[in-house]
Amino acid sequence: MATKEFKPFVPADTDMKEMTLKALLIGLILAVILGAANAYLGLKAGMTIAATYPAAVIGMAVLRLFKGTVLEENFARTVGSIGESIAAGAIFTIPAFFIAGIWPEFFTVGNFLTSTAIMIVGGVLGIMFVALLRRVMVEDAELPFPESRAAAEIHKTGRSSGTGSKFLFGAMGLGALIQALGQFKLFATRWEHFVQFASKKITIGSSGTASVKGGLLLSSPGVSPAYMGVGYIIGPKLASLNFSGGLIAWGLLVPIITYFAGPSLIATGAVDDHASWATMAINVWRNIVRPMAIGGMLVGAGYTLFNMRKSLATGIARSIGDVKKAASGVEDTTERTNKDISFKWITAGIIFAAIATFLITWLVFHTSFWVAIITSLVMIIAGFFFAAVSGYLVGIIGSSNNPISGLTLSTLVVTALLMVALGVKGHEGIAAVLGVAAIVCVAAAVAGEMLQDLKAGHILGGTPWKMELGDIIGVVIAGLVMFIPLVILNQGDIATGLKEGYQGGFGSQNLPAPQAGLMAMLSKGIVGGEMAWPLIIVGMLMGFGFILMQVKSPMLVSVGMYLPLETTFAIFIGGLTKGVFEMISKKRKFKENQVARMDNVGILLAAGLIAGEALVGLIFATLAFFDIDVFHIFKNPSFLSSLVVFAIIIYVLIQIPLKNAGNPDQPAPPSAAH
Repeated sequence: MATKEFKPFVPADTDMKEMTLKALLIGLILAVILGAANAYLGLKAGMTIAATYPAAVIGMAVLRLFKGTVLEENFARTVGSIGESIAAGAIFTIPAFFIAGIWPEFFTVGNFLTSTAIMIVGGVLGIMFVALLRRVMVEDAELPFPESRAAAEIHKTGRSSGTGSKFLFGAMGLGALIQALGQFKLFATRWEHFVQFASKKITIGSSGTASVKGGLLLSSPGVSPAYMGVGYIIGPKLASLNFSGGLIAWGLLVPIITYFAGPSLIATGAVDDHASWATMAINVWRNIVRPMAIGGMLVGAGYTLFNMRKSLATGIARSIGDVKKAASGVEDTTERTNKDISFKWITAGIIFAAIATFLITWLVFHTSFWVAIITSLVMIIAGFFFAAVSGYLVGIIGSSNNPISGLTLSTLVVTALLMVALGVKGHEGIAAVLGVAAIVCVAAAVAGEMLQDLKAGHILGGTPWKMELGDIIGVVIAGLVMFIPLVILNQGDIATGLKEGYQGGFGSQNLPAPQAGLMAMLSKGIVGGEMAWPLIIVGMLMGFGFILMQVKSPMLVSVGMYLPLETTFAIFIGGLTKGVFEMISKKRKFKENQVARMDNVGILLAAGLIAGEALVGLIFATLAFFDIDVFHIFKNPSFLSSLVVFAIIIYVLIQIPLKNAGNPDQPAPPSAAH
C-alpha cells in the first residue's frame, strides 16, 4: 500500500487559538491534581495511571464551557498530563533518600529545596531532549504510538456529535463501569495459583526432614479494559513480543530458580504450603529475575539507539540547520506544525541542567569538585540515552507501560559503578548515585509523556514549540508542589505507625514505595560492594542472545520480563483480539474502504476503554487519598465472573467494528489506525 501524505486535523496554515491563559491554567491545575493522585498510587502499589486520557477528557469538558478550540484542548491536555511524569520520577527516587538513611528526617526545608531542584532540573532536561528528538520519532512510521492516537481520537470525535463519538464515549462508559465494579469487588481483578511439579525430602540439620515443592505460579491476565485496549491498538505481533518476556520470566526462570533454590530458602523452617511458595516465587521474580531483565534492558537500550543512529543524526542535523538559518538571517519557512523550541534555547536548557546537577552534587551531597563534574556529564549522557529509549518505548507500548523504573535502575547501576571506580564511598557516594538517578528518572518520564503528547499534537495539528513551552511551565509548577503529598503521606504513616506499633514512613507495610526501596538497596549495595553483579551480567548476555536470534525488539522482550505477568498477559489478550478481528475481516473479504472504516471504529473503542478505566481509576485514587472507604460487594469474589468481563470486551472489540463496515462503495474516512 502506498504511503499517503499526512495531513493534520487542523491544517498548518490555520490560525486558531492554542496557547491561551485559560488553557494553561486548566492544564496546570490538572497537572497538580493528577500528579498528586499518581504519587499516592505509586507509593502504595508501585504503579501510576497514565494521565493523558483523564487530562484530555477533563480538559475538553471544561474548555467546552468556555468555547475553547481543539488546539486549546490539546495544549491543556499536554500541560495537564506532565504532572504524572513528575510524580513518577518523584516516587521512584525521592523516598529512596529516606529509606537509605541519607535523610534521617524527610520533611526539612533543605530536603524540600533539593527535591524540587531535582524534579525541575530533570523535567527541563527531558523536554530539551524531546525537542531534539521530536521530528525523528513522531514521523517514524514504525512507531504506532497507541495511546497518542487514542488521545487524538478523543479530541477529534469530541468536536462533533457524529457516529464516531458514540463508539468512543460508549466504550468509555464500559471501561469505567468495569473498573468501578472491580473496585467494588463484584469480581476478582486477577487470579493466581501455585501448581506443584514435584516433591522431595530435604534434611534440615539434625531436626529432621521437610517436604520441598517445585512448581509454577500460574497467573491470569489482569481484568483491565485499558491494557486490553493497548494490546488491541499495538496489534498481535508487538503484544506477543511483550508477552514472550513474561513467559520467559514466569514459565522458565522463576520455576527453575525456585525449584533448585527452594530447599535452601525454606531450610530455616519456613511454612511449607502454597501461600509461602507463591510468595517465594514472587520474591524470586522481584529480586533475581528483574535484575536480569534490567541487564537485558541495558543491552536493548543500546541496540535501540544503534538502530536509530541515522534517524537521530538526521534529527540533530535538522535542529543545527535551523540554528544556522536563524543566525544567517534566512527566513524561517518551517510550517507552524513543525516548529520546536529554538536550538539555542535547547542548548541553554541542557547547560542549565548540567550546572544545576553539578551544584547539587558538589554543594548538597558534598562530593569533590571533580566527582561533581563527572556526575554531571554522566547525567547528560544517560539523560539523552534514556530519553530517546523512553520515547521509543512510548511509541510502541504507550506511556502507561513505559518501564521508567527499569531505565532509572540502569542509570543507577552505571552511576554507582562510576562512584566505586572514583573511590567515593559512604553517604556522599550513595546520595550522588540517587541524585543522578532521580534527575534521569524524571527526564525519562517527562520525555516519554511529552513525546506521547507531541504525537497526539502532531495528529491534531498543534504547534510543538507552544506545547514544549507549556510543559516547561507545568514542570516548574508540579516540581514546586509535588513534595507536599510526599510529606503528607510519609508523616501520616509515621503517626499511624506510632499508634499501631509499627515503623511507619516510606518502606513500611502501608507505604512500601517498592521502586524507591529497590533503588535504595541497589545504591547501598553497589557503593558498599554488596551487589550481586552476576544477575546484571547474565541479563546482558541474554540481551545479546536475543540480538543474535534476530528478535525484533530485545528491549520489548526484556520489558515483558520486568512487568508483572498480569499486565503483559492482558496486553497479549488485547493483541490476540485484534488478530482474530483481522482474520475474520480477511475471511469475509472486505474492501479497503470498509477495512479502514472498521479500523477507525476499533481504535475509537480501544481508546474509550483506556480513557474510561483511567478516569474511574483516578476517582478511586482520590477516594483513597482522602482515606474514604469503598464499599465491597464480596469479600473474596470469584474469578469465574471475570471471564464474563473478558468475553464482553472481546465481543465489543470484534463484533462492533465488523457490524460497522458500511457500504463497500462508500469512501472511507481518514483512518485513525495509520
